[in-house]
Amino acid sequence: MLRYATLLYVQIRASLLLALQYRWDFVIDGAISVLWAVTALVPLTVAFGERASIAGWTFGEALLVLGWFTLLQGILEGAINPSLVGVVEHIRRGTLDFVLIKPADSQFLVSTARFLPWRATNAVTAAAVFVYAFRRIGHGPSIQGVAAALVLFATAVLLLYSLWILTVSAAFYVVKVDNLTYLFGAVFDAARWPSSIFKGALRLVFTFVIPLALMTTFPAQALLDRLSLPTLAGAIAGALLFAGAARFVWLQSIRKYTSASS
Repeated sequence: MLRYATLLYVQIRASLLLALQYRWDFVIDGAISVLWAVTALVPLTVAFGERASIAGWTFGEALLVLGWFTLLQGILEGAINPSLVGVVEHIRRGTLDFVLIKPADSQFLVSTARFLPWRATNAVTAAAVFVYAFRRIGHGPSIQGVAAALVLFATAVLLLYSLWILTVSAAFYVVKVDNLTYLFGAVFDAARWPSSIFKGALRLVFTFVIPLALMTTFPAQALLDRLSLPTLAGAIAGALLFAGAARFVWLQSIRKYTSASS
């Protein structure tokens, strides 16, 4: 574990040094990231402009969901997406050999190849959204709620990463998966809304097939002390199940890989 922690530190440091080569680009990219996060408030404000609550959620409570969405979006676009999109190019060019022959786990190496440090501004924006949300609600979260929300945040990151591994693994079987990755990003945008807003088949899909509810709605419910212990346990089990499936699919997929020299 210490060896992989050292490798992770090296990868993050290299990405930070690369980003800081052009410091004004770093600052501008960070400012744009904050701007995009702020614009996510617009549809929520419009939706709650004429009503006190939607599907049992007040504006302040829905802001908690948006806060988790903003935080996870920063992790997706700053830590998960940059590295794994590069895997697709390696597969196309037949250059994944340079990763596979290294004396470390291939999934770890491709998952930590590149980071976008300026996306850390999403964490600052999310913190501001949380503070504003609890001011609107009128009270802060309980200690138990914060603890449960942090556990769910970890499971949400694991789940988001696992879904992305499953998506990228399709590149071993088809030539182009760009549309699939764009589709995943578009679907993830629905996570900015509480899952109870969706009805019928969409609600089932966003809870069990592409569990967006686990990523943003469940942590928000935990902060509001509305999440039951069985639901928390089920969310953890579901995330671990997805992680196991992603690991299995990755190992099976690299066996299908054919390099440029083959």
